[in-house]
Amino acid sequence: MRTSFVARILVAALFGSALLFAQAVPQMKTVEPGSAKVGDVLTVAGENLDKANVAEVYLTDGKNDFKASITEQDSSTLKLKVPAAVKPGRLALMILTKGKEPKLIEQPVKVTIEE
Repeated sequence: MRTSFVARILVAALFGSALLFAQAVPQMKTVEPGSAKVGDVLTVAGENLDKANVAEVYLTDGKNDFKASITEQDSSTLKLKVPAAVKPGRLALMILTKGKEPKLIEQPVKVTIEE
């Protein structure tokens, strides 16, 4: 019986330490305003948006990606400037994560870029 208890403690400790070292996945939930022009600042709300998790943000139409400048950043909010090269249309936001294996993750939020 004692062996079983010790085994449970070890499994719990290993599981807990794995959670500590797991990288939090950034997620965007909203973007304001819903439409913008070149040079405007967008405010994005979500989770794990801090510098430890998000390296870069892009506006994408699925074929072309336009890097946006991040002007402010914390764990729940990003402010980014619409880049000059962006084309008008409905674009998704995409994150480049940080870490050993950076990944591009297209987010479920979209913004309309006007002329």
